[in-house]
Amino acid sequence: MIIYKSEKSKNVTETVNLDHLPRIQGYDFEKRFDFKRFVESYATSGFQATNLARAITITNQMIKDATIFLAFTSNMVSSGMRDIITYLVKNKKVHFLVTTAGGIEEDLIKCMKPFHLGKFGAPGEVLFRKGVNRTGNIFIPNDRYLEFERFMTPFLEKVYKEQNQIGRPLSTSEIIKMAGLEIDNKSSFLYWAAKNDIPVICPALTDGAFGDMMYFAKKRHPDFAVDITRDMNQIVDRCMNIEKSGAIILGGGVAKHYVLNANIFREGLDYVVYINTAQEFDGSDSGAKIDEAVTWGKIKPDAKAVKVHADATLVFPLLVAAAFK
Repeated sequence: MIIYKSEKSKNVTETVNLDHLPRIQGYDFEKRFDFKRFVESYATSGFQATNLARAITITNQMIKDATIFLAFTSNMVSSGMRDIITYLVKNKKVHFLVTTAGGIEEDLIKCMKPFHLGKFGAPGEVLFRKGVNRTGNIFIPNDRYLEFERFMTPFLEKVYKEQNQIGRPLSTSEIIKMAGLEIDNKSSFLYWAAKNDIPVICPALTDGAFGDMMYFAKKRHPDFAVDITRDMNQIVDRCMNIEKSGAIILGGGVAKHYVLNANIFREGLDYVVYINTAQEFDGSDSGAKIDEAVTWGKIKPDAKAVKVHADATLVFPLLVAAAFK
């Protein structure tokens, strides 16, 4: 920082010594490539690279000390992040999952037929006439949902039968665990979550094709129901009975807030990594910064926490490679 001593003598300055701070420096590609040093160089690169380095450090601390909540929006499962999530769940590197309806249904659909890489600028009317849905630059043909319906109709009959046998509606996590076992596919994070007894909660399970299928199940059986309060008891009880709580949150919306809200009951998270592109200026929870969550008691004032302002498909693979792998 340079401070001018007077209006008349602008050429006379006082320079503050900042030698105690790290120097800005990127990776030296003249040397033999070393992934560890490459990732470490992010810390002194500035901007979001430095935030990512901070996220890696915090995640390493989570791995040692905390129960890890992984929250993510459905577009993560639309993309190749699904395979990374499957790796984490299969190897028991995270302990509790929260996602949205698309995250559940698209994991199941990908066990039947793949999604394909398209283009962001593909005309909506053309794709509609050809029976192709677009999520960003990912193309999802309508026939995937026909396969999903063929799976879901008999599956929800099993859920309804289970409801009658135990004498109460199932929670979303119970239904999702049944789905993971039913799909029986090792590419599915739901399959591995069921096998490893890792809870997967979807607070907004009706908000998607999964909800469409439950609509028809409700028409067939008017007493068919889902108990979302049981899920709330499960996540809050988990939060209140752990020593340290950490969260990696990809995106925003209900997946983000559900984990944050549950941790209010233990006076906030100890470790947090946000990865999203949302801004705070419209007052949305998706864009809310860590400091705002502190005001609500969702994150502890002294928590190790960082927000990486970036597309998670760019950042999350690097985070997993540097910390979990």
